[in-house]
Amino acid sequence: MGLADWLSKQMVELQGKSPLLTDPYYRLRSPDEVRLAAQLGVAIDVNQAGIDDWLRLPGISIHQARSLVSLVQSGIPLHCLDDVAAALGVPVQRLKPLEPILQFNYYDPASPTTIRPVNANTASIEMLARVPEIDLYLARAIAHNRQTHGRFQNLAQLQQRLQLSPQQTAALLHFLCF
Repeated sequence: MGLADWLSKQMVELQGKSPLLTDPYYRLRSPDEVRLAAQLGVAIDVNQAGIDDWLRLPGISIHQARSLVSLVQSGIPLHCLDDVAAALGVPVQRLKPLEPILQFNYYDPASPTTIRPVNANTASIEMLARVPEIDLYLARAIAHNRQTHGRFQNLAQLQQRLQLSPQQTAALLHFLCF
């Protein structure tokens, strides 16, 4: 039985009951599972992947996942598998088995449709006030709360500490990072 036949058989057996299809945090265990996941439509957009996305891949550590996410969030796009390998300091051959599931999409930072998240822990009041849905009052409240109570760990903590409504928090979802 060839690899293509084996993958087809596996896909039929997995329909409707596979953690690949039902668990978004399922950690793939082998290159065969990576290929199968790719055939089932699972994909990871390298330039928008979060830590949990990277941790789905076999052989990727929490340290490596954090490093990749941090690089992309700081404005360094990853264009190909060679870029990921260089960022991790590993040979590209080690990452080749992950290639079927990885997508290298390009996002033009100069495009008016590209959202540039603002770091709620480091942005000035003026920078925060330029974010849609943040007026000067909320920008000052964020800066004051940050100075008084320390850094925000995530959007949920910002919502809790500033007692934002679910609607306000949802509106900020894509515009803030931490």
